Amino acid sequence: MKAAEIRSRFLEFFRARGHELLPSASLVPSDDPTLLFTNAGMVQFKKIFLGEERTPYRRAVTAQKCVRAGGKHNDLEQVGLTARHHTFFEMLGNFSFGDYFKEEAITFAWEFVTGELGLEADRFFITVHETDEEAFRFWRDVAGLPAKRIFRLGDRDNFWQMADTGPCGPCSELHYDLRPKSRRKVPSGEEFEALGEVGELLELWNLVFMQFDRDPAGKLTPLPAPSIDTGAGLERLSAVLQGADSNYDTDLFLPLLDRVASIVGRPYRAKHEEGVSYRVLADHARAVAFLLADGVLPSSEGRGYVLRRILRRGVRHAWHLGLRDPVLVDVVEEVIGLMRGAYQELGERTPQVLTSVRREEERFLVTIEGGIERFDQMAPVRSTKGAKARPAVVSGADVFKLYDTFGFPFDLTQVMARERGYEVDEEGFEKALEEQRSRSRADRAVASGSATGVATTTGVLTRGGGGLSAWTLLVPDPSQEWIGWDASVAETAVQAFVREDGRVGLIVRENPFYAEAGGQVSDTGTVDGDGWRLTVEEVRRVEGRSAVFGRLEGGLPSPDGGPFRAVAKVAPRVRHDTERNHTATHLLHAALRKVLGEHVAQRGSLVHPERLRFDFSHPDPLTAAELEAVEGEVNEATWADHPVQWRITSREAALATGAMALFGEKYGEEVRVVKIPGVSLELCGGTHLRHTGEIGLFRITRESGVAAGVRRIEALTGPMAFARLRGAERELEELSRKLKTGRDVLFKKVDELIAERERLEGLLSKLRQGGSGTETLVHEALIPLRDGRTAKYQALRVRVSDAEDARALGDALRTKESLTVTALAAESPDEKTSLFVFVTDDLVGRGVKAGALVREIAAVTGGRGGGKPHMAQGGVEDPLRVDEALVSGEQTVRRALAEGSAGGSE
Repeated sequence: MKAAEIRSRFLEFFRARGHELLPSASLVPSDDPTLLFTNAGMVQFKKIFLGEERTPYRRAVTAQKCVRAGGKHNDLEQVGLTARHHTFFEMLGNFSFGDYFKEEAITFAWEFVTGELGLEADRFFITVHETDEEAFRFWRDVAGLPAKRIFRLGDRDNFWQMADTGPCGPCSELHYDLRPKSRRKVPSGEEFEALGEVGELLELWNLVFMQFDRDPAGKLTPLPAPSIDTGAGLERLSAVLQGADSNYDTDLFLPLLDRVASIVGRPYRAKHEEGVSYRVLADHARAVAFLLADGVLPSSEGRGYVLRRILRRGVRHAWHLGLRDPVLVDVVEEVIGLMRGAYQELGERTPQVLTSVRREEERFLVTIEGGIERFDQMAPVRSTKGAKARPAVVSGADVFKLYDTFGFPFDLTQVMARERGYEVDEEGFEKALEEQRSRSRADRAVASGSATGVATTTGVLTRGGGGLSAWTLLVPDPSQEWIGWDASVAETAVQAFVREDGRVGLIVRENPFYAEAGGQVSDTGTVDGDGWRLTVEEVRRVEGRSAVFGRLEGGLPSPDGGPFRAVAKVAPRVRHDTERNHTATHLLHAALRKVLGEHVAQRGSLVHPERLRFDFSHPDPLTAAELEAVEGEVNEATWADHPVQWRITSREAALATGAMALFGEKYGEEVRVVKIPGVSLELCGGTHLRHTGEIGLFRITRESGVAAGVRRIEALTGPMAFARLRGAERELEELSRKLKTGRDVLFKKVDELIAERERLEGLLSKLRQGGSGTETLVHEALIPLRDGRTAKYQALRVRVSDAEDARALGDALRTKESLTVTALAAESPDEKTSLFVFVTDDLVGRGVKAGALVREIAAVTGGRGGGKPHMAQGGVEDPLRVDEALVSGEQTVRRALAEGSAGGSE
């Protein structure tokens, strides 16, 4: 059975059983920042399951596009190596929203696999949660499976949850036995797990019984309306029904593998080493085609970065196959031809998809070619040890530079070395890679020390590694003292400098400049010496020291004279603005814990002179009341003008006093504790105000989600917050002026306008659908334009309550359409008929004028008319000739378009 038939049968099976057949959602989740991509069928129903949305249907069925190549669900590196892993796949699913539950879900699944698909019942094994007696009973009694074929498993295998909190419940899985008939005995529990790991038992379908709500404390409460969420992979069903050993041996992939083979010039051999690259190209082409069709573009972050990784992994495997020109684009084209029947968006966006793939492939091929040139410039070293000659070896340091600096893939370096008869110093490469990772970890630890501890407060910092190798050292071992917690100006000495990309970097002995860490951005300011000035633009860590970088005016003294004197000065306004937002962040953290609960913990932050951002653990979006309460708590603490105190103490002592530590951070033995009495106690190495009253005002500007169970608040303080409030005041004043109403009744006026708009949109909808019995389409014509586009003339009879309704209806239609002329014969309750003509702005610009048109149409009935270029009205003398008049309008429009004018003044 072909995959397309399986998909079709599944959808029709459930549609016939009262399920609403819905299209696949986009791979880009709508209004859900917690997910990179749609990775399961239930994603589009998430708000329904959470009770945030209502739906007119209580059952649904879909064939959902899914991608798992980033975030928690990431199969990318396994693709090509196994028979089942994919970046893109289709999930067939049926859903119940408080309608049927376990018995019906199990019955439907069993009827479909054994009846509709004809799979052998005695080749199925079922898993249920160890506590789910209902599911066990239904499989045994309703499906008729013997108890020995039903396995009870724990939470790890048979309990599903959307996130750390929220809807969850036990699940039941259908596993199919792929063993030869002679070996199909019922396994023990341990054998069952082992058979799954080696692929001899294949999970085909998962039925999730959402029956609980998990709170932040982990407590499970039964849901008032339990629901069903199921998912069956089309690729796996196809493999079973087509007798294939691998998903890649099905009609979903074989045409793609054949396309690769025709390009390579060699047939696909599944067990050959090259087979991995064939499978990668086939799989990745599917993901690339569908992601691009859903609007994702290659970029350096987020979804675009994942797409770029998939594309480039495909190019790398094409290179392994000996291909040096864009090839993935050809396989993507095959995907589109294979799948456009089921997914219309592929066909609609084919040109854009193919252009994007080709461009990205060409760019990466240039990177590869540059890497080859640099590789050929390297001098491999031939070993002289021993009597037997050995191949020349490319040093691990050189290979690492290609990888780290120029983005050249390590596996391609190995290919080039092999082609040239060289060996690669893999051990040296791994050592360099680990050193870089260690430096990154050290930098993070130092950042943590700057943000949360006192590792850099005083003392001589030893030189080590290569971070200072490019620097001119004015003393053998530069030392540095951090004084920024207490001072923003220092008489100091420059101990090292470097010139870098048109800028100069300095290391000063007494340092008041804060280097970016713990979410707080770095300071700016100046370093002044005799005849020179460095305008500090950036502060970053270099081997444990804070180095300032910026533009130099004048010339530095000769290094022969040793360290030279200077005055380091932090920009006071920028520092104070940053401190205001940092102290406000501590108040915000405390307010969130007070309003929402002590489960709230910091997950990230940005402390900037102009704004602050705070990420924290919480399962749900904050309500308006919660946001108001949080904002109120912060402002109350601000206006109380609490002192902001800090002290250095041991880590153990700090934690023993209840000081909050950042999740995932590592701390030294000594830490800095920032205290706002009665409000907040945190480990923090950043700079702060002396009193909370200096914050002035705190205003939340946005609340959003950034990941599952993680929320984000963005806010302003002080003058920026006041400016936001003044801006809102001005907008209200302007809105009152435009609506010609007082501010005290502004919301009432808005409600009236919304009600009027909804009434008009209802009329417009009826007009478009022609289903209300009050509108009649008299005539419609499409008129070709010289630029290849098409104009439309439509004439209708419509019943309205008064002329104003007709004008509003026509004007609404005019603004929602393009290249359209609408003629209305509007009949009022007193049976009087009036003519109206509406012309969209783009046709007015082409010479079509409503006034001239209504005059000619009305003349057919013996009436007269006139008006503006975009809207005009006329009278009817002979009602029996109204239809004739409406039809005549087409020729009038054609003449106007041909002549470039409507023929006459208004």
